[in-house]
Amino acid sequence: MRLLTLRTSAGTTTAVRQDGDTLTEIDGFSDVGALLQDPAWAAIAEAASGATHAYDGADLAAVVPSPGKIICVGHNYRNHIKEMGREIPEYPTLFAKYQESLIGPNDDLALPQESDTVDWEAELAVVIGKKGRRISEADAADHIAGYSVLNDISMRDYQFRTIQWLQGKTWEKSTPFGPALVTKDEFRAGPLMTSAVDGEIQQSTPTGDLVFTPEFLVSYISTIITLNPGDVIATGTPGGVGHAQNPKRYLQEGQLLVTTIEGLGQLNNRVVKEA
Repeated sequence: MRLLTLRTSAGTTTAVRQDGDTLTEIDGFSDVGALLQDPAWAAIAEAASGATHAYDGADLAAVVPSPGKIICVGHNYRNHIKEMGREIPEYPTLFAKYQESLIGPNDDLALPQESDTVDWEAELAVVIGKKGRRISEADAADHIAGYSVLNDISMRDYQFRTIQWLQGKTWEKSTPFGPALVTKDEFRAGPLMTSAVDGEIQQSTPTGDLVFTPEFLVSYISTIITLNPGDVIATGTPGGVGHAQNPKRYLQEGQLLVTTIEGLGQLNNRVVKEA
């Protein structure tokens, strides 16, 4: 099942189920995050029979627009660890984003006035569907609602001002996320993930090449803090980021950034100057 958050002509949003080229409203739920708060979310979504919309041309918000937590994992693909000159970590490297950083899957990506080193980082996102603390790795799959596509756009100059990365990772309206939450029964980590700038492939790695699996990450993070429905875990990026290239490459005005995971969907974000 594919669940999305649709912006309506009335200036609101609504959770929808995608069936081919048709989006069906899930009445009573403003977005996918709100839907996940109901323990019966899957059955409710399957039974939904609200107003319908065409998928083509739909104005989509971030699939979970207001997650309580966005926890990101650094250095989780061996080829990216190598290109950044690091060692394989013993434990996950964790940092946070905030909901203000999220944009929709087809929204413009604004270059901030303060940074000219804006880089791409394609990522597999895990969306939590069931609350839990100290979840065992064996039980972790029961707490995952599904998966989506995210690009952890990074302002490298700010990221490396200190040894803490937060300031380069959570810029307002910088993180495309979507287009859909694909439920876990229809996706497992493994298919190819790519990012491309103006049609030129920059990253291309199977999502199964993670050092730490989604299940391990759910277990590890839930040891530290309770995971709630709608929380997001961004599982890390593979090799091919612009900062590691020689010469270094960063996003420029007018370029099109396309982030794809087979079976999950595609983000299409035009790079513009910040208003």
